[in-house]
Amino acid sequence: MTNSAVRILIVDDEPPIRKLLRVGLSTQGYAVSEAMNAKVAMELVREDKPDLVVLDLGLPDLSGHDLLEKWRSEGLALPVIILSSRTDEAGIVRALELGADDYISKPFGMNELVARIRVALRHRLQSQGERPVFQTGDLSVDLVRRIVRVEGREVKLSPKEYDILRVLVQHAGKVLTHRFLLEHVWDELTDVQYLRVYVRQLRQKIEKIPDQPRYILTETGVGYRLQEV
Repeated sequence: MTNSAVRILIVDDEPPIRKLLRVGLSTQGYAVSEAMNAKVAMELVREDKPDLVVLDLGLPDLSGHDLLEKWRSEGLALPVIILSSRTDEAGIVRALELGADDYISKPFGMNELVARIRVALRHRLQSQGERPVFQTGDLSVDLVRRIVRVEGREVKLSPKEYDILRVLVQHAGKVLTHRFLLEHVWDELTDVQYLRVYVRQLRQKIEKIPDQPRYILTETGVGYRLQEV
């Protein structure tokens, strides 16, 4: 382990989960610290200044939601990935709206978690300086000239289709809730069905197989994610 290793704080009250994460992330070269409750987590964030937090929502002294809300209200901008049960869609949505960067459901695979960590860290760096041209796979989005290309061919999008794609591109790799997209694309909140219609139309134009999307992925019950391939 070197002094330059990325520091990850695990906040979970279950010792077996903390051990699994500690061992798995340490083998990937991350420096790992642990907290079994919110009180210890707050102390470690102040003292150790981790680069990223993996946060369980069910803590014994303060809910993960309340802890996340406290951190964000204090201006703490470090990436936070939520650990959640698969059935907790409402909890996931609330966490994302409070400022979580991503989530992963229990039980989870270590490879998937490591991939999410890398995306969250990369997205935080990118958010400090938006790329004028976004490129992933065969998809290219020029955010300055508002030009979208697939396999080098320009694709004509409606204003709303482009606005949805632009917001997804600006947060590439991060899951965005339905509410977040509605607030950033429409002047006022509208029915989520409108969003689904436009996403379906957008996929028809940029996906090779719209029913098996490669770029715009659905996070069931939560929202959408633009996957970098």
